[in-house]
Amino acid sequence: MKALERLFADKLLKVKAIKIQPANPFTWASGWKSPIYCDNRKTLSYPALRNFVKLEICRTILEKFGDADAIAGVATGAIAQGALVAEELNLPFVYVRSSPKDHGLENLIEGELRPGMKVVVVEDLISTGGSSLKAVEAIRRDGCEVIGMVASFTYGFDVSVEAFKKAKVELVTLTNYNAVLEAALKTDYIAEEDIPILQAWREDPSHWTGK
Repeated sequence: MKALERLFADKLLKVKAIKIQPANPFTWASGWKSPIYCDNRKTLSYPALRNFVKLEICRTILEKFGDADAIAGVATGAIAQGALVAEELNLPFVYVRSSPKDHGLENLIEGELRPGMKVVVVEDLISTGGSSLKAVEAIRRDGCEVIGMVASFTYGFDVSVEAFKKAKVELVTLTNYNAVLEAALKTDYIAEEDIPILQAWREDPSHWTGK
């Protein structure tokens, strides 16, 4: 798994799906300042990389959650990848909205799940884990069992680790923050002196200012 984490981290950096700018931080939708930005949707634009992600998620599901009855993608970032995975595994696919539609059937889950189904959730990235676990709750309310979640990337925040533990959801990721820093350092994308800044942010992201 460590080899995969480093390999995928390197691939994400090469296509600029992950950008690291300690001196010029990004602002997340939450208002947090961050020296790193991850947009795994960029992988969809590169056929070889798109296929790599699909096959690695499929392999992980078969190894860890082989009795899955359906795949669920979390809107919007994981809809396409989740559908690709479901197609490869020949399993039903649904996606879970962040909030119900305000018209028509007002669906929160698009597609059809039957009560009792064992579902694997596919996610593109995990930050605090809040939106990912809301999708889990929605699936559980539909009478299904969430047997695990597979995500492309996690920042590995303590708050997300605790949230998944509390929700009793097994999370497996293809790569993570530490692997990205390792790959970035190895390719001179970042310098050794950037590491303490990047580690300080990961330890307390909500209060980090970059100064």
